[in-house]
Amino acid sequence: MNSPSERNPPPAGTPVGGGIMRRLQAFTEGDPDQLLSLDTLLTGLRRSAFGMFLFVSILPGFVPIPGVGGAVGGPLVILIGLQLLVGLARPWLPRFIGRRGPRRRTLVRFGDRIAPWLARLEHLVRPRLPLLVGNRLANAFTGLLLVVLGILLALPLPMTNYLFAGVLLFYALALIERDGALLLVLWVATLGGLLAMGLLSESLAELLAQAWQRLWPA
Repeated sequence: MNSPSERNPPPAGTPVGGGIMRRLQAFTEGDPDQLLSLDTLLTGLRRSAFGMFLFVSILPGFVPIPGVGGAVGGPLVILIGLQLLVGLARPWLPRFIGRRGPRRRTLVRFGDRIAPWLARLEHLVRPRLPLLVGNRLANAFTGLLLVVLGILLALPLPMTNYLFAGVLLFYALALIERDGALLLVLWVATLGGLLAMGLLSESLAELLAQAWQRLWPA
Protein backbone atom coordinates (compact mmCIF):
# COMPACT_ATOMS: atom_id res chain seq x y z
CA MET A 1 0.00 0.00 0.00
CA ASN A 2 1.47 3.32 -1.00
CA SER A 3 2.07 6.14 1.43
CA PRO A 4 0.03 9.37 1.07
CA SER A 5 3.10 11.19 -0.21
CA GLU A 6 3.45 8.66 -3.05
CA ARG A 7 -0.25 8.67 -3.94
CA ASN A 8 -0.23 12.47 -4.14
CA PRO A 9 3.24 13.55 -5.27
CA PRO A 10 4.13 17.17 -4.59
CA PRO A 11 3.89 19.53 -7.53
CA ALA A 12 6.92 20.94 -9.26
CA GLY A 13 8.53 23.66 -7.19
CA THR A 14 7.80 21.97 -3.85
CA PRO A 15 10.69 22.81 -1.52
CA VAL A 16 13.23 20.15 -0.86
CA GLY A 17 12.23 20.25 2.79
CA GLY A 18 8.83 19.00 1.66
CA GLY A 19 10.47 15.84 0.34
CA ILE A 20 13.26 14.32 2.34
CA MET A 21 12.62 16.39 5.47
CA ARG A 22 8.96 15.38 5.49
CA ARG A 23 10.02 11.75 5.33
CA LEU A 24 12.54 12.20 8.11
CA GLN A 25 10.04 14.03 10.31
CA ALA A 26 7.66 11.09 9.92
CA PHE A 27 10.14 8.99 11.89
CA THR A 28 10.85 11.45 14.71
CA GLU A 29 8.04 10.29 17.01
CA GLY A 30 8.86 7.28 19.14
CA ASP A 31 11.62 5.65 21.16
CA PRO A 32 14.94 7.36 20.31
CA ASP A 33 16.74 4.03 20.74
CA GLN A 34 14.46 2.16 18.34
CA LEU A 35 16.20 0.64 15.35
CA LEU A 36 14.59 1.77 12.09
CA SER A 37 15.28 -0.99 9.62
CA LEU A 38 15.86 -0.25 5.96
CA ASP A 39 12.80 -2.36 5.16
CA THR A 40 10.74 0.00 7.32
CA LEU A 41 12.29 3.19 5.92
CA LEU A 42 11.68 2.14 2.31
CA THR A 43 8.14 0.83 2.81
CA GLY A 44 5.63 2.60 0.57
CA LEU A 45 8.26 4.37 -1.51
CA ARG A 46 8.37 3.80 -5.24
CA ARG A 47 10.36 6.07 -7.53
CA SER A 48 12.18 7.75 -4.65
CA ALA A 49 13.16 4.49 -2.92
CA PHE A 50 16.69 4.44 -4.36
CA GLY A 51 17.24 8.02 -3.19
CA MET A 52 16.09 7.26 0.35
CA PHE A 53 18.19 4.07 0.41
CA LEU A 54 21.21 6.11 -0.67
CA PHE A 55 20.50 8.81 1.91
CA VAL A 56 20.44 6.30 4.77
CA SER A 57 23.47 4.44 3.41
CA ILE A 58 25.74 7.48 3.50
CA LEU A 59 24.98 8.42 7.11
CA PRO A 60 27.99 6.40 8.37
CA GLY A 61 30.17 8.40 5.98
CA PHE A 62 29.71 11.45 8.21
CA VAL A 63 31.18 9.66 11.22
CA PRO A 64 34.41 11.58 12.05
CA ILE A 65 36.49 8.41 12.30
CA PRO A 66 38.66 7.68 9.23
CA GLY A 67 37.81 4.42 7.52
CA VAL A 68 34.91 3.40 9.79
CA GLY A 69 32.03 5.21 8.06
CA GLY A 70 33.30 4.38 4.59
CA ALA A 71 33.68 0.72 5.42
CA VAL A 72 29.95 0.60 6.27
CA GLY A 73 28.49 3.05 3.78
CA GLY A 74 30.74 2.28 0.81
CA PRO A 75 29.49 -1.28 0.16
CA LEU A 76 25.87 -0.11 0.47
CA VAL A 77 26.45 2.65 -2.10
CA ILE A 78 28.06 0.07 -4.41
CA LEU A 79 25.00 -2.17 -3.97
CA ILE A 80 22.68 0.71 -4.92
CA GLY A 81 24.81 1.59 -7.93
CA LEU A 82 24.85 -2.00 -9.20
CA GLN A 83 21.07 -2.25 -8.94
CA LEU A 84 20.61 0.96 -10.92
CA LEU A 85 23.19 -0.27 -13.41
CA VAL A 86 21.27 -3.49 -14.14
CA GLY A 87 17.95 -1.65 -14.38
CA LEU A 88 16.05 -2.60 -11.22
CA ALA A 89 12.92 -0.49 -10.72
CA ARG A 90 13.22 -0.47 -6.93
CA PRO A 91 15.89 -1.50 -4.44
CA TRP A 92 16.43 -5.14 -3.57
CA LEU A 93 17.73 -5.68 -0.06
CA PRO A 94 19.21 -8.94 1.21
CA ARG A 95 17.45 -9.92 4.42
CA PHE A 96 20.49 -9.31 6.62
CA ILE A 97 20.73 -5.74 5.25
CA GLY A 98 16.99 -5.02 5.28
CA ARG A 99 16.83 -5.81 9.01
CA ARG A 100 19.53 -3.24 9.76
CA GLY A 101 19.38 0.53 9.79
CA PRO A 102 19.99 3.64 11.89
CA ARG A 103 18.51 4.30 15.28
CA ARG A 104 15.75 6.88 15.43
CA ARG A 105 17.93 9.37 17.30
CA THR A 106 20.55 9.17 14.54
CA LEU A 107 18.03 10.17 11.87
CA VAL A 108 16.66 12.96 14.07
CA ARG A 109 20.15 14.31 14.84
CA PHE A 110 21.24 14.22 11.22
CA GLY A 111 17.97 15.78 10.09
CA ASP A 112 18.46 18.63 12.54
CA ARG A 113 22.00 19.17 11.28
CA ILE A 114 21.09 19.38 7.60
CA ALA A 115 17.73 21.19 7.96
CA PRO A 116 19.22 24.74 7.71
CA TRP A 117 21.36 23.64 4.77
CA LEU A 118 18.37 22.11 2.99
CA ALA A 119 16.39 25.30 3.57
CA ARG A 120 18.94 27.16 1.43
CA LEU A 121 18.36 24.66 -1.38
CA GLU A 122 14.57 24.74 -1.27
CA HIS A 123 14.30 26.88 -4.40
CA LEU A 124 16.97 24.96 -6.31
CA VAL A 125 16.08 21.28 -5.91
CA ARG A 126 12.79 20.35 -7.54
CA PRO A 127 11.43 17.94 -10.17
CA ARG A 128 13.14 18.79 -13.48
CA LEU A 129 14.30 17.00 -16.64
CA PRO A 130 12.39 13.77 -15.81
CA LEU A 131 14.10 11.95 -18.67
CA LEU A 132 17.33 11.92 -16.68
CA VAL A 133 15.78 10.28 -13.61
CA GLY A 134 13.31 7.94 -15.28
CA ASN A 135 15.30 6.69 -18.23
CA ARG A 136 16.93 3.28 -17.90
CA LEU A 137 20.12 4.37 -19.69
CA ALA A 138 20.42 7.47 -17.51
CA ASN A 139 19.82 5.38 -14.39
CA ALA A 140 22.52 2.94 -15.50
CA PHE A 141 25.01 5.81 -15.91
CA THR A 142 24.08 7.14 -12.47
CA GLY A 143 24.55 3.64 -11.10
CA LEU A 144 28.01 3.37 -12.66
CA LEU A 145 29.10 6.63 -11.04
CA LEU A 146 27.66 5.51 -7.69
CA VAL A 147 29.67 2.29 -7.89
CA VAL A 148 32.86 4.30 -8.42
CA LEU A 149 32.00 6.73 -5.61
CA GLY A 150 31.10 3.83 -3.33
CA ILE A 151 34.49 2.24 -3.93
CA LEU A 152 36.23 5.55 -3.18
CA LEU A 153 34.14 6.01 -0.03
CA ALA A 154 35.07 2.52 1.15
CA LEU A 155 38.81 3.11 0.70
CA PRO A 156 40.62 4.28 3.87
CA LEU A 157 41.75 7.53 2.26
CA PRO A 158 42.46 10.32 4.77
CA MET A 159 40.21 13.40 4.77
CA THR A 160 37.84 12.03 2.11
CA ASN A 161 34.86 10.66 4.05
CA TYR A 162 33.02 13.96 4.24
CA LEU A 163 33.88 14.83 0.65
CA PHE A 164 32.47 11.67 -0.93
CA ALA A 165 29.55 11.45 1.50
CA GLY A 166 28.68 15.08 0.70
CA VAL A 167 28.64 14.40 -3.04
CA LEU A 168 26.53 11.29 -2.48
CA LEU A 169 24.10 13.32 -0.37
CA PHE A 170 23.46 15.49 -3.43
CA TYR A 171 22.86 12.34 -5.48
CA ALA A 172 20.34 11.20 -2.86
CA LEU A 173 18.54 14.55 -3.03
CA ALA A 174 18.44 14.42 -6.83
CA LEU A 175 16.95 10.92 -6.81
CA ILE A 176 14.43 11.66 -4.07
CA GLU A 177 13.25 14.94 -5.59
CA ARG A 178 13.46 13.61 -9.18
CA ASP A 179 15.74 16.51 -10.13
CA GLY A 180 17.36 15.62 -13.46
CA ALA A 181 19.07 19.02 -13.72
CA LEU A 182 20.90 18.48 -10.43
CA LEU A 183 21.74 14.96 -11.55
CA LEU A 184 23.27 16.32 -14.76
CA VAL A 185 25.43 18.75 -12.76
CA LEU A 186 26.54 15.87 -10.52
CA TRP A 187 27.49 13.75 -13.54
CA VAL A 188 29.74 16.50 -14.87
CA ALA A 189 31.21 17.29 -11.45
CA THR A 190 31.87 13.60 -10.70
CA LEU A 191 33.55 12.95 -14.05
CA GLY A 192 35.63 16.11 -13.65
CA GLY A 193 36.64 15.13 -10.13
CA LEU A 194 37.59 11.60 -11.17
CA LEU A 195 39.67 12.97 -14.06
CA ALA A 196 41.43 15.40 -11.73
CA MET A 197 42.11 12.63 -9.22
CA GLY A 198 43.54 10.46 -11.98
CA LEU A 199 45.84 13.21 -13.23
CA LEU A 200 46.88 14.09 -9.68
CA SER A 201 47.61 10.46 -8.86
CA GLU A 202 49.71 10.08 -12.02
CA SER A 203 51.65 13.27 -11.28
CA LEU A 204 52.17 12.19 -7.67
CA ALA A 205 53.42 8.79 -8.79
CA GLU A 206 55.91 10.46 -11.16
CA LEU A 207 57.16 12.79 -8.42
CA LEU A 208 57.62 9.88 -6.03
CA ALA A 209 59.48 7.91 -8.70
CA GLN A 210 61.81 10.86 -9.38
CA ALA A 211 62.44 11.35 -5.66
CA TRP A 212 63.21 7.65 -5.31
CA GLN A 213 65.73 7.82 -8.16
CA ARG A 214 67.46 10.84 -6.60
CA LEU A 215 67.76 9.15 -3.23
CA TRP A 216 68.74 5.74 -4.53
CA PRO A 217 70.14 6.13 -8.07
CA ALA A 218 70.49 2.94 -10.07
